[in-house]
Amino acid sequence: MVHQRTLILSVFFALLGTALTVQAQSGFRSGELSRSFTETGRVTVSTETVSLVVSVTDREGRCRAGLGPEDFVVYDNGVRQEISFFSDHDAPASVAVVFDVSGSITQEKLLRARDALRRFIETSHGEDEYFLVAFNSTATLLDNGTQDAEGLLRSVSSLKPNGETALYDTVSFGLEKLSLARHPKRALIVISDGEDNHSRSTFGQLRRRLQEAAVTIYSVGTEPHPLPRSQGRSILSELASASGGRAWFPVHSEEMSEAFEEIALELRHQYSIGYLPSNFFPDGSRHHIRVRLAPELQPERLKVRARDGYQAAPRFTSTAHAGGDPRRHQPQ
Repeated sequence: MVHQRTLILSVFFALLGTALTVQAQSGFRSGELSRSFTETGRVTVSTETVSLVVSVTDREGRCRAGLGPEDFVVYDNGVRQEISFFSDHDAPASVAVVFDVSGSITQEKLLRARDALRRFIETSHGEDEYFLVAFNSTATLLDNGTQDAEGLLRSVSSLKPNGETALYDTVSFGLEKLSLARHPKRALIVISDGEDNHSRSTFGQLRRRLQEAAVTIYSVGTEPHPLPRSQGRSILSELASASGGRAWFPVHSEEMSEAFEEIALELRHQYSIGYLPSNFFPDGSRHHIRVRLAPELQPERLKVRARDGYQAAPRFTSTAHAGGDPRRHQPQ
């Protein structure tokens, strides 16, 4: 009997530890992850908080720092929400860099992107971690959560363009790797011409997955003069827009380096906003998010970007019987 009760208590505290791990990995703060101890001795974990990464830039694309929670207005399906968490801390990020090495990418373009990536790393937070994914018809993980910047650049230098292009599958793969990343702030940089001719998944499927991932996508086009019927630019722009990111289409090396520097600066000056949606119902429906600035900031003509929605998935609930009187296990 004693052994059975010990086993039950071990399960109970293991589930409680899992709840706290979910809280840490999701970037939530106290009060954002609700935990209730019911009279049946069960631990209920509910993750209804919506967490947003918000970027604010001026007309020249420069980051606007120094804003507070009172400067933002958040709407969920048209209903204004109360902001329950806010931070402008320069926190490290987990960054997945997705390199197109298909036959449409020349060695010269690849080296130009490598040099721009060096500028990105030099401007980024010193504790950032990096994932490097090269892709043509398949995706290859070259660096997995490294902080070795020089090693990352050496990996890029060794790439040789060839083969078809599986862009959608590779971005999905990058999102999967980031879901297990160290830092709550997560970004994926796509370096490609935007064309796809070999993915098993569709663009629509990838876009729906973006709605579930708290990852900002930044697209850097490698084709300054696309063919008349090319959809590459629109694809790269749409991927970035849906996630609250940006797309760049540099013409020469200096413009590409500037694009990477702007990405690094933006990651370091983003705002984290969280809210408990007052109109949430776990029915799997699509919720549209709109983030605006307070009226007094409108004359500055600032641009606000955040992901545009989420799926109202059913509540995640973990239960465990603690045994005996459940009130003995109430937190103190």
